[in-house]
Amino acid sequence: MTYDVHIIGGGLAGSEAAWQLARRGFKVRLSEMRGTGERSPAHQTDGLAEMVCSNSFRSDDDEKNAVGLLHHEMRRCDSVIMAAAAAAQVPAGSALAVDRDVFSAEVEARLAALPGLDIVRERVDTLPDAGMTIVATGPLTAEALAGSIAQATGADSLAFFDAIAPIVYHDTIDMDVCWKASRWDKPSKLGGEAKDYINCPMDRDQYLAFHRGLVEGEKTSFKEWEANTPYFDGCMPIEVMAERGVDTLRFGPMKPVGLDNPRTGRWPYAVVQLRQDNKLGTLWNMVGFQTKLKHAAQVELFRTIPGLEKAEFARLGGLHRNTFLNSPILLDRQLRLKTAPHVRFAGQITGCEGYVESAAVGMLAGLMAGAELAGREWQAPPATTALGALLSHITGDAEADSYQPMNVNFGLFPPLHDVKKKQRKEAYTARAKDEIVPWLSGLVPA
Repeated sequence: MTYDVHIIGGGLAGSEAAWQLARRGFKVRLSEMRGTGERSPAHQTDGLAEMVCSNSFRSDDDEKNAVGLLHHEMRRCDSVIMAAAAAAQVPAGSALAVDRDVFSAEVEARLAALPGLDIVRERVDTLPDAGMTIVATGPLTAEALAGSIAQATGADSLAFFDAIAPIVYHDTIDMDVCWKASRWDKPSKLGGEAKDYINCPMDRDQYLAFHRGLVEGEKTSFKEWEANTPYFDGCMPIEVMAERGVDTLRFGPMKPVGLDNPRTGRWPYAVVQLRQDNKLGTLWNMVGFQTKLKHAAQVELFRTIPGLEKAEFARLGGLHRNTFLNSPILLDRQLRLKTAPHVRFAGQITGCEGYVESAAVGMLAGLMAGAELAGREWQAPPATTALGALLSHITGDAEADSYQPMNVNFGLFPPLHDVKKKQRKEAYTARAKDEIVPWLSGLVPA
C-alpha cells in the first residue's frame, strides 16, 4: 500500500490521529512497537491506546471544568477515544473512568475496521527523511528513535518522572471497615446512588504512622542521569507529597472533607479512596497513590491502611521517566518540526499532560495533516476553546525557558475580566461552545 501519512506510535494520540485521517479517506500506516516482543517499562499489554497510569479521563463536567469541556469538543469532532470511553465507562462520580482493557480493545476494533488504515507491528528507529509523518510515541519513546529526534531537533529533550498508582482486588478489601460514597454524596454520572468510591478511614494516630512510613519507606533508587529529573505535579508520588509536610496529604489525595463515615456520622481524620478500575468491579485503583516505594515496602505499608490489611494487589505502583520536546521552540503552529516540516509531533511527547490532552493533540495533528493533504488552508480552533487554548500553549504561547507538562485548564484561555469570579467557569465554557461551531463547519469533511 502507498501511504499518505505514516503515524509512529499506537497510543491514544496516534490512534486518534489515525482515526481522523482514515475516516476522511486517506491511507495511513500506523506503526506500533508493542507486538514485536518489545514494550516500554510502563506498558503491560500490546493493545492500542493502552492506559498505563490511571483509568480516569478526569472530570466530565463540560460546564465548569476545562477537561470536561475538552471532552465535549472532542465528541463534537467524532473522537474515537471519546467513543471508546463511552463504551468502556465504569462508575466514577462526576468523572469519566473506564475499564482499561475494554477501552483498548474498543479503540483497536474501531481502527481495524477502517479499510484505509494498516496497523503494523514494527519498531521505527529513525525519523523518516521524507513523507508526511506524525510522531506520537509518547513520553516513553524508545531509545533509538529518541536519539534520532534529538539529532533532528538540535536540542536535548526535557524529561520528568511519572508514577503509577497501585490496583487492589476488590474481594480483598474489608467492607466492614470501608464504605462506598462519593464526596458530598455527589451522584454518579452513570446514574444511581453516589457511591462510586471505596473509602478507607484513618484516625489521627493511624494517619501519623502512615505518614511516617511513607517518608521512611525504602524508595526506588535513581540512576545518575535521572537524579535531576523533575516530577510533574499532576503525578507527584505520594511519598514526595508527604515530605512536604505532615498535613499535605490531608489537603490532597487523603482529604476527608465531605465524606461522612456511616459508622461514626463524622468525617475521618484522613481517608484513602479507591476508584473502580474495570467494568466487573473486581479491580480498584488507589486514587492519588502513585509511588516510587519499592514493591515490598508498598505491600507492607499499604496493608496498614484500615480495610486493606489483607489487600492483594493486581498491580503495584511504579515509576518511569518521561520525555517531551520543548515544543514552543521546536514546533510551528501546526505541530510541525521547524527543521523538518514533513514531521508532526502529537500527544505527550509535545509536553501536554493527561490522557485526554494527549488524544486531543493527536486529533489536531490528524486534522492538520488531513487539511494539508486536501490542499485546504488549516484554520486553528479558536483560542477561546479548550482545543485552541491547549494547542496555542504548546505551539508558542508557553514560556519556552520554563516549559513543563501541562493539563488543560482555564488559565490557558483568554481571560474574561468582565465576568464575576463565581460565574467565570460557566462563562468560559459557554463562550467556547459558541465559538467552536464555525470552526467545526470548516473541517475537512469525514
